[in-house]
Amino acid sequence: MKKGTKYQLMALGALSLVFIIILTIVVSIIVYRQERKKDAVRTSAESQVVEQQVEESQTVETQEQETQPVEQQHTVEGMTAVTPEEENPEVNREILYTQEEVDARINEAVLAALAQDQREMGQETEDILTVIQHSLEEGNTVMQTLRPLYPDDLIVMSDGRYHFVPISDKIAHNNYTVGNLKVLGNKEHQYMVNGQVISHKGIDVSKFQGEIDWEKVASDGVEFAFIRVLIRGYGSGKLVEDEYFEQNVEGALNAGIKVGVYVFSQAVNEEELLEEAELVLQKIEPYPIQCPVVFDVEKIAESNGRMNALTVEERTGLTKLFCDTVKKAGYQPMIYHNTEMAALMLDLEQLKDYDKWFACYSDDFYYPYDYKVWQYSEKGKVDGINTNVDLNISFAPLW
Repeated sequence: MKKGTKYQLMALGALSLVFIIILTIVVSIIVYRQERKKDAVRTSAESQVVEQQVEESQTVETQEQETQPVEQQHTVEGMTAVTPEEENPEVNREILYTQEEVDARINEAVLAALAQDQREMGQETEDILTVIQHSLEEGNTVMQTLRPLYPDDLIVMSDGRYHFVPISDKIAHNNYTVGNLKVLGNKEHQYMVNGQVISHKGIDVSKFQGEIDWEKVASDGVEFAFIRVLIRGYGSGKLVEDEYFEQNVEGALNAGIKVGVYVFSQAVNEEELLEEAELVLQKIEPYPIQCPVVFDVEKIAESNGRMNALTVEERTGLTKLFCDTVKKAGYQPMIYHNTEMAALMLDLEQLKDYDKWFACYSDDFYYPYDYKVWQYSEKGKVDGINTNVDLNISFAPLW
């Protein structure tokens, strides 16, 4: 096959896939809204039937009152006044309907409303398509286009699929707004409240940053650093200590930077989890660790990531066990996660008691739940570090 033909077919295939995605989105939105309208229409129809019954009963009572004499009848010489009901036994104060008649009236009202709804649906479809078209024409991604259409769901792309996860009111929400975010010329982020910077600048490092001049890092305004203690291999399961840990901790502390630590976990059972927690506690015991001890739980992109196979319940249980072990030892636990982990791989309702460190490299504050630290870049530049480095801000002091 010629290269040109091959690429043309690939392009057509990609366009077809985008069209199918958009069509599926439109249909799902319309069906969702129509089902909600049906419920509302039925409730409204039932209310209308009841109101109609009351109106008809009131009409009959009015007619009865008009048939009565203006002056009240009296008993004269042993004669008893005759009531309208006795003169006309067919007059009744109530209009009674059978259940079948009530159901019929409700169904008539529902069908009439749905007929109107069907006429409106064509316009609604056109409106939704217009919104999608304009969003895509403005350069927004499919995800950015979808999110405003589903305000009650957390939308996540995972394993080639879009997941729509209802946003929970049982989990604390954050109140961060884009209007309070300040991005400096060097891409450094600050968070403002009432015109004042309330955020604190931080980084996280491992052996991949190599030799670090911590005095220069401190002079660049870094207030805190999370330093990796160890990592477990996602394939082998082998526990490996970070070879730069002691050097980094001592350098940061000597430069006046507050220190926290993290472990990249791939534990798949309680025995491995406790092995990680105990080694972390052993390694940090000689140092004045003032910031949190973090459990970094991530999905491995490769399909053979050993922790990927855990259920939500298993992964949540191990996360909780690590945090409880750290807290019992007198340290402040924290959980590192991203949107995918929060929506699909952890039960955050069971982890409400622990602070969160959230990783997201967009500035839209789409994620609804509360977190104390935001990792906003993996390509940051800081004096004293010769490689890219993760940049963070905390929204309050961690120490």
